[in-house]
Amino acid sequence: MAEQLRLAVLGAYDQLFGLELEHLAVDSCTTKAPCGGQVAGPSPVDRRKQGLKRSVATEAGGIPLAAVPAPANRRDDGLLAVTLDAVGLLGPLPQRPVIHLDAGYDYQPCRQVLAARAMVGEIATRGLPAPIQVGRRWVIERTHAWGNQYGKLRWCTERRRLVVAFWLALVSAVIVCGRLVRRAWTHYRWQDRPRRRPWPLLARPLIVIV
Repeated sequence: MAEQLRLAVLGAYDQLFGLELEHLAVDSCTTKAPCGGQVAGPSPVDRRKQGLKRSVATEAGGIPLAAVPAPANRRDDGLLAVTLDAVGLLGPLPQRPVIHLDAGYDYQPCRQVLAARAMVGEIATRGLPAPIQVGRRWVIERTHAWGNQYGKLRWCTERRRLVVAFWLALVSAVIVCGRLVRRAWTHYRWQDRPRRRPWPLLARPLIVIV
């Protein structure tokens, strides 16, 4: 159900404003998973406590296109192929899209993954300082920050992969819906349009009634 909602919201955003798929960004974020589970592992950034990693792909404006859960000890570059394949399930991409990556993907296998999919890699060089403002990669850091506002992702106590994927899809849908409302207020007018720009939905706590 959450995946269907995510696809519906993405479709609405694409219809109203268009997804900017010529430039994509991919990066991972590690959070806590104190209860362990199918997608938890020892975190290298948290004294090997149980952690969850999510590998996310966004379009040029930071709209999340795909999120793949994995144990915290999985390397970022090892998740690149499955993340890009998840983006491909949404539909055809433009010819030779540019994928913006940080220095954690500066390895030959990553370049082979991109070449096999006819993609161009814009990859930061290992060992050299690369400010986040350089290039188009900064948007995915903002998207990760949006996702970390929700406790289910920041402190995940779910143990089953299916349930973790559900929360990833639901949070992605809320983020896209929030951006959709914000942009619609600026670009469109309707009868009951509020006089002030609404607070983004992603800044509000996520409440689910079961």
